[in-house]
Amino acid sequence: MNTWPSIYLQDSNSPLMEQLIFFHDHIMMILMMIVTTVSYIMIMLIFNNNTDRNLLEGQMIELIWTVTPALTLFFIATPSLRLLYLMDEINNPMMTTKAMGHQWYWTYEYSDFNNMEFDSYMINQENNNNFRLLDVDNRMVLPSNTFIRMIVTSMDVIHSWTLPSTGVKIDGTPGRLNQASLMMNRNGLIYGQCSEICGTNHSFMPIVVESVP
Repeated sequence: MNTWPSIYLQDSNSPLMEQLIFFHDHIMMILMMIVTTVSYIMIMLIFNNNTDRNLLEGQMIELIWTVTPALTLFFIATPSLRLLYLMDEINNPMMTTKAMGHQWYWTYEYSDFNNMEFDSYMINQENNNNFRLLDVDNRMVLPSNTFIRMIVTSMDVIHSWTLPSTGVKIDGTPGRLNQASLMMNRNGLIYGQCSEICGTNHSFMPIVVESVP
């Protein structure tokens, strides 16, 4: 888990997040090329005193500055749409779990088993070995390298169940079931928080998933 001053994304813990990071790097490279080219042209326009009073049109340059942005958008849209459909792809999950948001804690339910339900509250910060505002009393335990269907809902207001390192961010809406796919590559603790402003204690309902073999 990256420290808070980091300007980069968290280390990925799922195949989907790996693809999202690759897409981020792809877009940043395109943006750097655009910014460099536009900055160079602006500087040349400022410091170049050569003018041509007879230049009324330039069909070739107009063609270039029309086609080039269209090609750039194509190279951005193609991997973006591919990722968008991959994120919604849920086929034959090996297990199903459910997260229900409350003000201000989470309730987890293992839908494949009977009477498997528990609440998850943020723990007291007296223990210095814990991450501040991130550790909980009851962690959600899930198997690694397993295709999991995550169902999220809410019992009061809109919450958002978010695990940044897995690329999962899904709203929990009252009266509605939203689903997302989840697969973790590594074992360990994965931290997240509610990412929807759900009230005064919004920042005090963390998420901890324990990935086990």
